[in-house]
Amino acid sequence: MLPLIAMTVATQTVLTPVDLAKQIDPKRMQATVEKLASWNDRNTNNPTCTEAAEWIAGQYRQIPGLEVEIMKYRLPKMARVPEEKEVVQVVATLKGQTDRRILVGGHFDTINMVDRENGLRARAPGANDDASGTALALELARVMSQRKWKNTLVFVAFSGEEQGLYGSKAVAERAVKEGWKIDGVFSNDMVGNSANKNGQKDDKHVRVFSADSAEPGEAERTQSSRELARLIEFLSRGTFGVKLVFRNDRFGRGGDHTPFMQAGYSAVRFTEVYEEYTRQHTGDDLPQSVDFKYAANAAKVNLIAMGAMADAEEPPTRVRIDRTQGHDTTVNWKGQPGVIYTVYWRETTSPVWTGSVDVGPYETYTAKKLSNDDYVFAVGAHGGIPVEAR
Repeated sequence: MLPLIAMTVATQTVLTPVDLAKQIDPKRMQATVEKLASWNDRNTNNPTCTEAAEWIAGQYRQIPGLEVEIMKYRLPKMARVPEEKEVVQVVATLKGQTDRRILVGGHFDTINMVDRENGLRARAPGANDDASGTALALELARVMSQRKWKNTLVFVAFSGEEQGLYGSKAVAERAVKEGWKIDGVFSNDMVGNSANKNGQKDDKHVRVFSADSAEPGEAERTQSSRELARLIEFLSRGTFGVKLVFRNDRFGRGGDHTPFMQAGYSAVRFTEVYEEYTRQHTGDDLPQSVDFKYAANAAKVNLIAMGAMADAEEPPTRVRIDRTQGHDTTVNWKGQPGVIYTVYWRETTSPVWTGSVDVGPYETYTAKKLSNDDYVFAVGAHGGIPVEAR
């Protein structure tokens, strides 16, 4: 596990991700959600979407060190878009020492799919779906901007999600075109509902979805998204529970992480354990139904994992298992001089890493009395996504 105490560099104390997670403020998140829900709607087709984007950008601009952009893209004519138009979303960047990026976001646009009479103008406060994810990303920016990071952090308020993930598609396409080096994408969509009307409640866990299967030629993409999910679960232990779900998203539905995964980046979706469907895409998605303590805990999970990755070196390459038969397993990899690596292992039937050891600066490790017949191994730069040994 990563160290739980603050590190000291020269005479300056550097706050660790765990230290910073303690500063997540549910009241600030509540204020953001309440402000966003005060718009009648934030439908991507309407001027209210632009108004909300400008407000969000203004909030990011108040945070020292961030570069804030109102990004424009074209929304094509379709079933939920009467006419092709230019729309906006917000991208805020906290530059690190490298151009490797970790991206976190939620969509701020809303839709009412029940009130047919009022159509695009129907009341759609979208407090949980997804002002909660938008507030989470903004809160992370406020807290994580307090210190310098090795890698670059990007905070996004997506629009166009309710029309078919168009905002996240625009960012993913831009990332590919401009050659962004994205280590991981954290999409937060509905992270504020801890109980539903069916009598189910879970305020101790947040679900993390990662791609369940690969399209032909996409095995490496799926593997990295799955390993990102496993890393999040591993790092969050002792902070808040993570329930891993090994499929790309909820059955038959999608989220803003998907275009990034399809573009070849490691991407996962955070969402509450129990959804309340009567408060999705209706006028009843109100702030009073949001559990802000729960949402703050989801933010802490994001921060701890993002912070670890934000200080991680590049992943190792050529991670291999020595094929010599025996009672032990030796793992070799190609790394960088002076870098500490973490070796992970789990039984083949386990969905999560059950053991780990920090190694370094070396490029080999022998796991005593752990047979490669029974265990899966992986190696990652300390705090970075593990690479499975082959």
